[in-house]
Amino acid sequence: MVGLKEPQLLSSLLPRQTRRLTLRRFSATDFEAYAAFHARPDVYRFLYRDPPDEEEMREQFEEAVVSRVVKEEDSFHFAVERQADGKLIGEVLLKLASEEALQAELGYVINPAFAGQGYGREAAAGVVDLGFRHLGLHRIFARLDTRNSSSANLLEQLGFRREAHLIENERFKGVWRDEYVYALLAREWLSRFSTDSSA
Repeated sequence: MVGLKEPQLLSSLLPRQTRRLTLRRFSATDFEAYAAFHARPDVYRFLYRDPPDEEEMREQFEEAVVSRVVKEEDSFHFAVERQADGKLIGEVLLKLASEEALQAELGYVINPAFAGQGYGREAAAGVVDLGFRHLGLHRIFARLDTRNSSSANLLEQLGFRREAHLIENERFKGVWRDEYVYALLAREWLSRFSTDSSA
């Protein structure tokens, strides 16, 4: 079985361009733009937590800046920058769920001010392609609140299949929530795209 291809060197693959976006590491100068969308309640509507306060925001951002994948449960945060004007419009993260099983979890947040233009799909596709084609992942999955239809549509457009509907497995502020699990295998992705692709 082919092993994972040195995930700790993930940053060496960046920056990475898609059709309209650049995926790169976060830098200290990104804080204002990062905080602008992470402070929005609508961004956290389906994330089982409230937006971070000022101190939490700074800590969360600093973790994103220095993120690296060395061991299981580590996450790498990709800054999503629009090429047309250099604006930071969101982030995508890839969390190493199992090194033995070559699996990672996908997450993404796009500033709602830039919603409806396909940026989330394009950014997620770029990270998925990198994970399968350059890191040697076998399976990438995503978990989401069942009410988050926009996220479900994004994943389905990328070819992810819904593998599970978990009933009342999350609880936030006393309210039980259902969750979907979506997943995609490397061979399924690579059979659609013979070369690097942002879908």
